[in-house]
Amino acid sequence: GLRVIHICLPEGSSKDEIVNEILRLNEDPNVQGLALDLPESLYSSKVLNAVKPEKDVDGLSDVNLGRLVRDDAYDCLIPPTVCAVMELLEDLVSLNSGKTVLLVGADGAVGAALQCLLQREGAATGSCRWKAPQLRTKLQHADVVIVGSTKPDDVPGSWIKPGTIIISFSRDLLSEKHNYGQQNNHAAENTVGSLAIAMRMQNMVKNTERWIQSQRYRKWDLRCLKLQPLSPVPSDIEISRAQSPKAVDVLAKEIGLLTDEIEIYGQTKAKVRLSLLERLKDQPDGKYVLVAGITPTPLGEGKSTVTIGLVQALTAHLNINSFACLRQPSQGPTFGVKGGAAGGGYAQVIPMEEFNLHLTGDIHAITAANNLLAAAIDARILHENTQSDKALYNRLVPVVNGVREFSAIQLARLRRLGINKTDPGTLTEEEISKFARLDIDPSTITWQRVVDTNDRFLRKITVGQANTEKGFVRQAQFDIAVASEIMAILALTTSLQDMKERLGKMVVANDKKGEPVTAEDLGVTGALAVLMKDAIKPTLMQTLEGTPVFVHAGPFANIAHGNSSVLADKIALKLVGEKGFVVTEAGFGADIGMEKFFNIKCRASGLVPSVVVLVATVRALKMHGGGPNVTAGAPLKKEYTEENLQLVADGCCNLQKQIQITQLFGVPVVVALNVFKTDSPAEVDLVCEIAKQSGAFDAVPCNHWSAGGRGAVKLAQAVEKAANQKNSFKYLYNLELPIVEKIRIIAQKVYGAQDIELSPAAQSQVDRYTRQGFGNLPICMAKTHLSLSHQPERKGVPTGFILPISDVRASIGAGFIYPLVGTMSTMPGLPTRPCFYDIDLDPVTEQVKGLF
Repeated sequence: GLRVIHICLPEGSSKDEIVNEILRLNEDPNVQGLALDLPESLYSSKVLNAVKPEKDVDGLSDVNLGRLVRDDAYDCLIPPTVCAVMELLEDLVSLNSGKTVLLVGADGAVGAALQCLLQREGAATGSCRWKAPQLRTKLQHADVVIVGSTKPDDVPGSWIKPGTIIISFSRDLLSEKHNYGQQNNHAAENTVGSLAIAMRMQNMVKNTERWIQSQRYRKWDLRCLKLQPLSPVPSDIEISRAQSPKAVDVLAKEIGLLTDEIEIYGQTKAKVRLSLLERLKDQPDGKYVLVAGITPTPLGEGKSTVTIGLVQALTAHLNINSFACLRQPSQGPTFGVKGGAAGGGYAQVIPMEEFNLHLTGDIHAITAANNLLAAAIDARILHENTQSDKALYNRLVPVVNGVREFSAIQLARLRRLGINKTDPGTLTEEEISKFARLDIDPSTITWQRVVDTNDRFLRKITVGQANTEKGFVRQAQFDIAVASEIMAILALTTSLQDMKERLGKMVVANDKKGEPVTAEDLGVTGALAVLMKDAIKPTLMQTLEGTPVFVHAGPFANIAHGNSSVLADKIALKLVGEKGFVVTEAGFGADIGMEKFFNIKCRASGLVPSVVVLVATVRALKMHGGGPNVTAGAPLKKEYTEENLQLVADGCCNLQKQIQITQLFGVPVVVALNVFKTDSPAEVDLVCEIAKQSGAFDAVPCNHWSAGGRGAVKLAQAVEKAANQKNSFKYLYNLELPIVEKIRIIAQKVYGAQDIELSPAAQSQVDRYTRQGFGNLPICMAKTHLSLSHQPERKGVPTGFILPISDVRASIGAGFIYPLVGTMSTMPGLPTRPCFYDIDLDPVTEQVKGLF
């Protein structure tokens, strides 16, 4: 049942050429074992040790021999020739009765392995070369002679005493005649060759069994990193640099990833291949935990820090397998207001500068793919405006090397148009026009260009002003790159095939008849998939305590769906095992990030959450209780640094509302109070008491920022208990409801609005999407994160307001309708003093300074 590939190298191949071929096969995941049949002169240490020990079915590498000497029966493979000799001896003689065995001309790995096994059986062993002066004497005293190379003619057979057992395993024994003299000697020659072949097959089977075993889920053997927290707590980047991360391939092996399942980027990050999902498809999933938050201040309340502190507590302190799944940070906030997104203090992902800057290039891939599609739209309109049907068709389906044929994506378009022809020369004039012209209505283009920088002056632009564009001028805009529909697709896709299909379904505009025009119609789907082929793989990193983290997709839950990827979650759930935990994070408050996680992401993944961790801070609660404005970059007012129980009590209304929102979905909620050094014990106790009275399963103060995982152990224990509670998860609305009704349910039940009000433009888009058959999609609201309402200045729990819907867009490939609330912008702007004032590079050490 083994699939055998026979590779014949050219006669006269050098050792280096043989080694290069071996190294290639070492890295081929389809090869589980490697056997060598080479001329005697090429069996050098260099060649034998080039074979990976786990693929060495001949057992001749130094690693295998070392394991044999150490008597590591499971890990080592015994060379087939040695197995054959030992098998024959077992039938011919009892070695444990003090027999003397002499190895003649048996050098190298095989001779060493034989001596080791013979001695283990109790035999007295010795070895000798054919030309050695003491050969005759040694032969006279041997009960068994094992011959490893052809006997020279000048060694007479009479030197061997009568009754001696002779076994020959020289490689050329089939082509040479051997005559060792006495008829009463028991010689076993040709038998060794045949038996060695059988033993090699046995080794191949053993190796394949090992490989199959390695594919199965294994318990983690994780070495956590020790933390030595300092007080006062240094800056995030100083803490990150003070810890030495494990090499990412070591981390990968610890959590059960195979060598061919990772693609290493430098020393500390690696892409993980999706083939893992197929390998572990029968492995039960772990528990699924979402970290959300109350309505935050502009400073953020530490959801990422809680996420990381929680997994550090679970794995490094409670010895429970856990994975954090985080969103990749955008360059926008990194250089704008908020700063990095790697967590903070002693609960962060390391190295934090690599996490925050470029990572493995996923956002750049999204930007490239998005803008390729934008360029394709405008170019197609220009070419259709300036060419006849015939000229357009001839350029779309050109003659190449005398042959004219449709590409695969063009054939698919023909089928969608109801034209069942494959020969470009057979289309009628009407069919040519139908195929060649998309007739895009420029006023309906919804696909915008993107850049991953907060650049407010790109919120409205004019394209096509150069003379070469022949008067085709239109107004357009840029969005922030992470708000691209391609980012949403990356976050929600379940496979490479699914991603390709979603990319093709993206609606970019309508034609002049009001029908949708897709990326597939533009012929760009395959190219987009090529640009995204590496971005679809989650990136593996680690926390300060050496526990695993996936970074993939996201962020911006106010203008996108704001969650990390379905694929990262699914892979992590398999890796942690049935008793493990996967902790993922939703952007901003529970009213937007969590609502989208449940109604959009869980629908795409089919995964059911076990627990919601709701992050709150005394600082944010005081703001909701009527405290003064909190502004990024400005010192906090005294209300936030001194005890004020009344402000805290008044602000807990927002916490209570967010707990109620979570309960709408039927999932247990644990409140994590992210404690700051200015919070008084009375304030902390008050928040925890109110949270539990308001329906939280538990409420726990956390000190992971200053203490690492140890400061979140109580939170981890509360989460573990909550995960065992009855879970009655349900979606907020039925997809079959009309678009407007779904928007109204979110506005009233989640935000607390009295009703919604659609602008004429928004109503027109709703009518159009309903007519085009897109009415049964979930809703992704673009709304400010600074208030439950559409007005950022309204804190606490606003009521009685009418939620204005200014526009409605559709992300058909991602699979949701995208209403814009009020004046919500899809391109953030830079503040007066952005973060970049503090960021610098040391030209000598190349270290980043001031990132966070």
